[in-house]
Amino acid sequence: QVQLVESGGGLVQAGGSLRLSCVVSGRSFGSYAMGWFRQAPGKEREFVGGISWSGAQTSYTDSVKGRFAISRDNAKNTVYLQMNSLKPEDTAVYYCAADSDGGFPSSRMDEYDFWGQGTQVTVSS
Repeated sequence: QVQLVESGGGLVQAGGSLRLSCVVSGRSFGSYAMGWFRQAPGKEREFVGGISWSGAQTSYTDSVKGRFAISRDNAKNTVYLQMNSLKPEDTAVYYCAADSDGGFPSSRMDEYDFWGQGTQVTVSS
């Protein structure tokens, strides 16, 4: 059974930074593409960004390009989301997800096989 556990969320002022981590159990982490999604109150869950199994390819939604960066450490079964220049509109529950396909990270939720429980990020103005 694959389990994903996010951490690193919290309350931060606008302009600040946070780094989220997602630890994945199981021996196949190195073959998964990983995605980060978020869901704000009253809104649908949306793609934030993703990274291929090797880390060579990343993809981001337009609203976070230049501010957020995704990386991974396959030796630690961990994927990271570095968030800089945070804005109040970044407030949401952030989820990591694993895609066993492993290639270019998809922005589609239904492409992902496993999900974490989420971590709250709140950005105050």
